[in-house]
Amino acid sequence: MYLATLIHQGRDRLAGRLAPQDPWRLAPPYISLAEVIAGGTLPWSWGQLPTGADLVPALPYRPGALYGVGLNYRDALAERGRERPAEPCLFPKLSSSVIGSGEAVVIDPDLTQRVDWETELAVIIGTEARQVSEADALRYVFGYTVANDISARDLQERDGQWLRGKGLDTFCPFGPVLVTADEIPDPQRLRIRTRVNGETVQDGSTADMVFGVPALIAYLSRFFTLRPGDVVLTGTPAGSGDYMRPPRALRPGDLLESEVEGIGRLTNPVRSTVPDGAGECVAVP
Repeated sequence: MYLATLIHQGRDRLAGRLAPQDPWRLAPPYISLAEVIAGGTLPWSWGQLPTGADLVPALPYRPGALYGVGLNYRDALAERGRERPAEPCLFPKLSSSVIGSGEAVVIDPDLTQRVDWETELAVIIGTEARQVSEADALRYVFGYTVANDISARDLQERDGQWLRGKGLDTFCPFGPVLVTADEIPDPQRLRIRTRVNGETVQDGSTADMVFGVPALIAYLSRFFTLRPGDVVLTGTPAGSGDYMRPPRALRPGDLLESEVEGIGRLTNPVRSTVPDGAGECVAVP
């Protein structure tokens, strides 16, 4: 099933459809996507929307924990001149960095000048997982969505670790559609693409992962308890801007599109912060 949180008549509403070409239908207003992921039951009845109803995608839900995985695509390793890691390279992505489709990626030029894109398959945990085997790992997946692990490369280099460089506000576009696991029997056969101002800059496949989705879940569950709603960001293919020659970075006025086959596309404008007359920071084109 395809699930989303849509703004309808000024309220966030859980919406669903059985196929991408079907119209969205609304769940009862007392049910949220976060509650369904946490173990709630999908409703039996869904309300039909009138033709031409105004629907705006919202953040599907706000994950409690996001686990990032770096250096997890063979083509990206080759592009960066890096060796294959012996184990997954883990880092935290902050919940406060998550935004929905249509929201702006906001760059503070006083903090960073090298803001990069990384479109990724995001795995949504549906059942508490601890010490699970790789063979059983996919049983713990609720579904999948699209994310972009926006990265401040200069902060990553300066710090020697990735918390600031990966965790700035608005640096994790997420959604807008969550696809349940039964719709994607093999998460290692999905095309991933990024476009900046309509130009394709990343075009890869999850088949190129060093550690596939089951291996990542099993590995993470050795060290951490994965809870319903937690997210595993599975890495990005070649084509990030900082590794181009000459290097490229996101700039105010850019339009960033992140797409995973069979799931959907995120669209996020890029803005900058500048002081207004009162000295406050505001987002502007």
